[in-house]
Amino acid sequence: MSSDSAIQALAGSLGGVVAMTATYPLIFLSTRSAVEVKKDNKSTISVVLDIIKRQGFIGLYDGLTSSLLGIAVTNGVYYFFYERMRDTLLKSRTGSKGLSTLESILAGLIAGTATTLISNPLWVIQTSQAVRSMQDARQEVPKGTEGTPPESKTTDAPQPRPNIVQTARSIIAKDGWQAFWRGIGPALALVINPIIQYTVFEQLKNLLAARRLANAKVAGVAIGAAILTDWDFFFLGALSKLAATSSTYPYIVLKSRLQAGHHKYKSAMHGLLTILKEEGVEGLYKGIGSKLTQSVLTAAILFVVQKRLYEMTKKLITQGRK
Repeated sequence: MSSDSAIQALAGSLGGVVAMTATYPLIFLSTRSAVEVKKDNKSTISVVLDIIKRQGFIGLYDGLTSSLLGIAVTNGVYYFFYERMRDTLLKSRTGSKGLSTLESILAGLIAGTATTLISNPLWVIQTSQAVRSMQDARQEVPKGTEGTPPESKTTDAPQPRPNIVQTARSIIAKDGWQAFWRGIGPALALVINPIIQYTVFEQLKNLLAARRLANAKVAGVAIGAAILTDWDFFFLGALSKLAATSSTYPYIVLKSRLQAGHHKYKSAMHGLLTILKEEGVEGLYKGIGSKLTQSVLTAAILFVVQKRLYEMTKKLITQGRK
């Protein structure tokens, strides 16, 4: 029912906000690694230390506001469309209580496409903010001061970070409105990421539930449905996201670079071939360590929080109707 889809969407949005806030520094670092096209003089650790020195730990959360807005919209739209499709498919037949693999893929394809078209402008803004912050931290010492003692060097005071509106205006002024759909090709191709994630999650959840029911039957315990715990959702969410991210990461790199404004890539295929030619296969996997850690943790937290919020909201609404 539509109200149920709305509750799922709200729970998904809030769950995504909680998960992203908890793991944002890893998103920040993986974005920086993905968009970096050449080696420079400072390691990632050095840049992180520079940011902390100049701005404190809060500097690692540059772009968080646009990211939270982006994940709230992304998850809300995705869960809404996915649950609507799920309900439609389940009502169209009788028998099995769970989605088949093909049905999960279809629901994910529709939900993912709608989500990508709606949320891409927000991710362009977020990527631009994250990249700008990393570039600021890598600014070289002004020429002519190389031999100057540290205490006598003069540096400009840190400039205030542009907010979402200011960043959006800057993008429009530089590249026009169409810039908000930079990287839309790879982003649409990456619809396969949540399809893999939610399909793997649904099938693992169905298998685990069936196994629990079978074990209960053997033990002579009568239960109407298998009860899955928060830890079950945590690990199933982590495993499903691990499968999705590791299999689609090259397109994640390409999408990040296009959204950051790398204009030398004429198309998605041209971008992939250019990265392979200039940086080798490893160029397609820059930042995969921090990205895998972040995405797996984010998904694990999301599935647990989303489940809890959905149950709490549903319970409150049910009690309010009595």
